[in-house]
Amino acid sequence: MVSDMKVVPVLMSGGAGTRLWPASRSDRPKQFLPLVDDRTMVRATLDRLGGLAAASPLVVANAAHAELVRAELATAGYDEDRVILEPFGRNTAPAAAVAALELMKGGADPLMLLLPADHVIDDVPAFHEAAEHACALAAAGNLVTFGIVPTNPETGYGYIRAGEPIDDAAATVAEFVEKPDLATAERYLTSGEYFWNSGMFVFRCSDYLAALEEFAPEMKKACETTMDHSRRERGVHLDEDSFSGTPADSIDYAVMENTNRAVVIPLDAGWSDVGSWTALWEIARRDEAGNVLIGDVTATGTTNSYVRADGRLVTVAGVDNIVVVDTPDALLVTTLDKAQLVKNIVERLKDEGRPEATGSE
Repeated sequence: MVSDMKVVPVLMSGGAGTRLWPASRSDRPKQFLPLVDDRTMVRATLDRLGGLAAASPLVVANAAHAELVRAELATAGYDEDRVILEPFGRNTAPAAAVAALELMKGGADPLMLLLPADHVIDDVPAFHEAAEHACALAAAGNLVTFGIVPTNPETGYGYIRAGEPIDDAAATVAEFVEKPDLATAERYLTSGEYFWNSGMFVFRCSDYLAALEEFAPEMKKACETTMDHSRRERGVHLDEDSFSGTPADSIDYAVMENTNRAVVIPLDAGWSDVGSWTALWEIARRDEAGNVLIGDVTATGTTNSYVRADGRLVTVAGVDNIVVVDTPDALLVTTLDKAQLVKNIVERLKDEGRPEATGSE
């Protein structure tokens, strides 16, 4: 690593992955599924760390997934008890805060390489190069995020506008912008000043906590109280009563949009957040008709579609641009351009108290 500071990868594994329902459920969300190859998303993220001069990773996850996380760490060759277990999610800013507090025990102050556990990065060497660059900048006191070099006018991601150059690659962050409409996204792409917001970060633990103290002091105090009352047994079990008082917010909103030390590093490495069935279709290997067919599937007269069967035979005929996902207890049929609506289906099922919303029978 270009910095002589210790770097600790912190995997954030608290997401529910509702846009990939019915395969992804709250009892086994997408990070624990082999969606891209024969590895789970968590395992692929752990494997991606190989070759980085970094310490053993720490995983922040929902307590309901404790054994799933431990199994992934163990099979990847890491300490299976390097976990912080949340009783419920409070978004990424508190997750990063409790990780920083844990890593600073005993007077240490390492860099944290914060990574969502459910992203795809095809070009691992390019990721390593960007991570090393980010660590050097974070060691100098910057709060660094990775900006994905856009390949199309994507309307499903937030964007980061680069400001003044710091070196031949990195720049200050001029602003974070919300998901744009198509015309705005096309303008962003043409300008060359905008990057997709990856949700990956590097900063020194103390620098992050100091930023929280400045911009979200209530959150920092609640996380400190939580850690003081947490139980330690095969990892850290966050105290439910204390953690319930922690404001829920993202790192972007709580810190990065407020600080003047935010820096963006471009990353061009075949990245995807696999945030929908459409995104999964886009990164998967497609046949000559543009189809992704997984499981016992027969298709005829069908193009540019994603069809996944978990058990029984699924057949499709004379349709294009569709998504079909069949599981033992639920069937999803939608189109590639409307796949984001799956999240609305899950919310409706939850409101109706349907067990299919959260777990398989």
